[in-house]
Amino acid sequence: MDTTPPIVLTTDFGASDSYVGVMKGVILRINPQAHLLDLTHQIQPQNVAQAAFMLGVSWRYFPQGSIHLCVVDPGVGTDRRPLLLETPDASFVAPDNGLLSYVLRDYLAELPPGPGRVTVPPELAAYELTNSDCWLQPLSNTFHGRDLFAPVAAHRSLGVAPKDLGQRVSEVVWLPAPQPESSGREIRGQVVYIDHFGNLVTNIAAGQIPERSPVRVEIKGRQIDRLSRTFADHEPEETLIALVGSYGYLEVAVPNGNASQTLGVGVGEPVLLLL
Repeated sequence: MDTTPPIVLTTDFGASDSYVGVMKGVILRINPQAHLLDLTHQIQPQNVAQAAFMLGVSWRYFPQGSIHLCVVDPGVGTDRRPLLLETPDASFVAPDNGLLSYVLRDYLAELPPGPGRVTVPPELAAYELTNSDCWLQPLSNTFHGRDLFAPVAAHRSLGVAPKDLGQRVSEVVWLPAPQPESSGREIRGQVVYIDHFGNLVTNIAAGQIPERSPVRVEIKGRQIDRLSRTFADHEPEETLIALVGSYGYLEVAVPNGNASQTLGVGVGEPVLLLL
């Protein structure tokens, strides 16, 4: 039975250029038996926060031991560190720019309020990727996805130990995500992600919403007086609905339409939940 862990790619490279294909080619030259999967390559350019959210809500759906190769790297070629993060469930190869913050938060007892560095939780291990023998040479100043991150992911998939890829570090960059604020029977959140369909994903988690309790959602001057169960669960007169989506957060949607375009809102738009 083949137990080679899959390598799961997440980038902001899009599909029109050769960047993703070249990264896969590099991996396959090092490990011809590698199993390559794509999470997404449609992260908005340089949008580290979006990549952190997408990775954070997705990585647990992949097989145990998966290697997540994540390249959204506005600081490529600077002194930002290349990183390997080892968790009990998966490995993550990424720039140390906050991209792994949503992964880290699953293991932190308390979330730091501001940006900076956070101590690596004891059940995790982080390594600065310093072993240049595991990179392509010469190392490009602008494409570490090809020359550094992809080769490291390939070597890791072959069983190379983390300590042989770099030097262990005790802190990594933390990029805080906006947290909802509760006051009495109000929860004030905001839109943190807009999907391909224009659905507005908020930072109000399903666990904050009482079951079988009447609620009201307000956004951009519009009011939604109940939670729908599905995207098809709406009355003819309901042009805007709210529901708990597959990411596990409150979403606002337009049935068979685009909520972002209909409301003219983007990431950061305030959302009020009245319990």
